[in-house]
Amino acid sequence: MASGFIFVNKHLSIPIHEIEWRFSSSGGPGGQHANTSNTRVEALFSIVDSPSLTDTQREVLLIKLGDRLRIVASDERSQLQNRELAMDRLAERLRSALVVQRRRSATRPTRGSVERRLSIKRATSEQKRLRRSKGDD
Repeated sequence: MASGFIFVNKHLSIPIHEIEWRFSSSGGPGGQHANTSNTRVEALFSIVDSPSLTDTQREVLLIKLGDRLRIVASDERSQLQNRELAMDRLAERLRSALVVQRRRSATRPTRGSVERRLSIKRATSEQKRLRRSKGDD
């Protein structure tokens, strides 16, 4: 990330200049430092306008994430550390959205699993039959 790019996966790296940065004061305790420092980082990435994305990547990201991706980091006291966190989170969000889910191919249950299921059903049935009083038959 120090090279000016955010590396998402082996097929995608995004130049840092495509990210819009916003900084504001972080909430919560922290005394004078928190009141005077703009350490909260908001990173905005426009999926629609990014020239780094292929058409296929853009389609997938638009469906899963929408037009813009917004990441907020205010965990650390340093703006630089929060920027690094925001870039890591942005890369992870894009990476997870671009993972292609394998289609499940329908399979039949194995003979062993069918036999186990039926033997459990028989045992449960026998257990319930033994609980009945003699007058229920």
